[in-house]
Amino acid sequence: MENTVEKSRMARILDSDIWHSFARSPVAIISSIVTLVIIFGALFAPFIAPNDPFDLVAIDLMDASLPPAWLEEGDSRFFLGTDDQGRGILSTIMYGARISLFVGFASVIFSMIVGISLGLISGYVGGRTDAIIMRIADIQLSFPAILIALLLDGVARGLVPKEMHNDVTIYVLVFAIGISGWVQYARTVRGSTLVEKNKEYVQAARIIGIRPGTILRRHILPNVMGPVMVIATIHLAIAIITEATLSFLGVGVPPTTPSLGTLIRIGNEYLFSGEWWITIFPGAALVILVLAVNLLGDWLRDALNPKLR
Repeated sequence: MENTVEKSRMARILDSDIWHSFARSPVAIISSIVTLVIIFGALFAPFIAPNDPFDLVAIDLMDASLPPAWLEEGDSRFFLGTDDQGRGILSTIMYGARISLFVGFASVIFSMIVGISLGLISGYVGGRTDAIIMRIADIQLSFPAILIALLLDGVARGLVPKEMHNDVTIYVLVFAIGISGWVQYARTVRGSTLVEKNKEYVQAARIIGIRPGTILRRHILPNVMGPVMVIATIHLAIAIITEATLSFLGVGVPPTTPSLGTLIRIGNEYLFSGEWWITIFPGAALVILVLAVNLLGDWLRDALNPKLR
């Protein structure tokens, strides 16, 4: 019986418009493969990375600034070369992508929870509550997201004891990036909620005495998730870039933590001395990851648009 249910679910997925759209889009297929490969490499970095950049015993300063393996003076142990501390660039990219993806996904989830909740409340309740939430959103939109993240990061560093900075930096980054991105979710969900709450099925749910919270959760929320998923996909790329920007500026993750932003910042100091690989390869990995996620977001936006079907 369970196998029959699973087969029917798989059949519905394979017959869906989204799957057919995905199967006919080479860009979406290639982007998804690239994204999955990067996520796989980041998740399983401790098992498949050639070196462990966190293992101080294995790191040798005599291996610092080695060029890629195919160049003269390169070492076969370090395919993409090493950084100024003797860490393999390929391994640090894999571990760095792990941190960047964690910050990106966590901040997007946080933004979604805040934005969707406020958008549902604003659209369903209306009145003064709607006006207050939307005015707060309008005020926040007047400030760049990177400025809000810098401000919150600076406030957190002032409140947290200095010896705890490195321990809470990632969580502060998640909060700062997440709180700066909730507005798009809230405005989108509010607009969809204003449309859905006047439909007959919502009116019927009110008449039979279903509580507003249940109506929002069971009836309205599933019908507004399409645009939210598109925003979340694009916001993931923005969150990863914001984390890399903050780390590049020196206010992100600690310099000893190999995120993509810190790797680019460290390599930038050696770029003009000829050690280009320290910054070029992490920068290329960041560009490829963000480009793949953005292309997936563009495809998802088109696939969920009924006017383009």
